[in-house]
Amino acid sequence: MQRFTDERGPETPDEIWFLEHPPVFTLGMNASAAHVLAPGDIPVVQIDRGGQVTYHGPGQLLVYPLVDLRRAGLGIRDLVTALERSIIDLAADYGVTAEARRSAPGASYHGLALNVSLDLEPFGRINPCGYEGLQMTRLADLAGAESVDAAADALEPHLLRALGFGPAA
Repeated sequence: MQRFTDERGPETPDEIWFLEHPPVFTLGMNASAAHVLAPGDIPVVQIDRGGQVTYHGPGQLLVYPLVDLRRAGLGIRDLVTALERSIIDLAADYGVTAEARRSAPGASYHGLALNVSLDLEPFGRINPCGYEGLQMTRLADLAGAESVDAAADALEPHLLRALGFGPAA
């Protein structure tokens, strides 16, 4: 992502990456290691995003929008809102009510993560996002979501629309 961003020019097309990571705990730049309770065999990696600790692993959809914000006419808050809106709209497709919380704002230096069918046990080894006792869930349990690939396919039009690249709803 950094190489793509560093090497892109004014005419470089935007890209949106949909992928899964191997198991890893990531700590934001100012994260407290105290929120990593028992990492066990899962690597802990310090990365250059904001926020505290989180877990990424198979069964979780990661989305990295590599978008020229100036060219798209978006600010950082617009990007975060678009990511939130796209997930809320996807959840609605599955019959799940979701909402953004101003008291717990998201941040996006990298992108978003959607728990589709991953093993939630590793979240018990950390204080997710710095919140002690925060319970995580996954789309498979809430709505019987199929696979990460199917969730990515379903999310794409919502994300493009929310970013202003697709037709209005």
